[in-house]
Amino acid sequence: MQHVVTSPSEPFIAMGGALEVHQIPVWQDNLVWIAVCTETRAAAVIDGPPDADTVLAYCEGRGIRLTAVINTHTHGDHIGINNALADKGLLADMRVIGPEKVARMIPGITEVVREGSPVRIGQAVGTTIETEGHLDGHVSYVFGDVLFCGDTMFGAGCGYLFDGPPELMYASLLKLAALPDGTRVCCAHEYTEDNLRFAWTIEPDNEELAQRIAKVWDLRERGRCSVPSRIEVERATNPFLRTGSPTILHILSRAMPDADLDTGADVFAALRRLKDTKRYRKLPDEKLPL
Repeated sequence: MQHVVTSPSEPFIAMGGALEVHQIPVWQDNLVWIAVCTETRAAAVIDGPPDADTVLAYCEGRGIRLTAVINTHTHGDHIGINNALADKGLLADMRVIGPEKVARMIPGITEVVREGSPVRIGQAVGTTIETEGHLDGHVSYVFGDVLFCGDTMFGAGCGYLFDGPPELMYASLLKLAALPDGTRVCCAHEYTEDNLRFAWTIEPDNEELAQRIAKVWDLRERGRCSVPSRIEVERATNPFLRTGSPTILHILSRAMPDADLDTGADVFAALRRLKDTKRYRKLPDEKLPL
């Protein structure tokens, strides 16, 4: 299966030099992350599909020693690598970290986390944030200036509400939006173009959004990845974080006249329902600020 990204994002240094972060495109649009402690060279894979070969080959080619698996939630394209590593006899010697609420569903789990739990990769220590709404038990991990958020926040979007409710997902997104400027958003899929197309239908007077669309379309035309983004870019252009925008409220009230728009959570729920109709996909590129 051809991945939508043919030129992955380059590895980068985070946490003031304590962590080295690598991106591996797998399947069609999944993005697997490898975080390496620069002091000990211990490494963790964050999520992964039921095919470990691509990840293992990448690590072998770069001298990366996998010592841990970190899971954000229990969808098969995020915990599948656990079973794949177990089938190869490799999981038993690794730490397997995942959310306590759904620990029974995570193959090989050895360490459970909840809101505020520390997470260690070598000498680098991060923090767990509960980010439910996409799926029960979903967590995200923050290591200094890098966020691994699974399917909670995407570039200019958010995950489907398989478990919900909307109020819980909105609260999760607000937690992430409160992270400091400069925080890199390492989500688990390359969905940014699709999300930006929706964003433009709902806030077409947002100049920062226009600039982001032009930049992302240029990247994607060259096969490059738009991820990671930065949290301040998400606050400025992600409609699910912009529930107080007068333009969004005006357009949303016309598109969904029966929707309650009294609170931020109400607006978020209406936005998610509107996006789920997928009507925005009819918007041609000629109508975008390219």
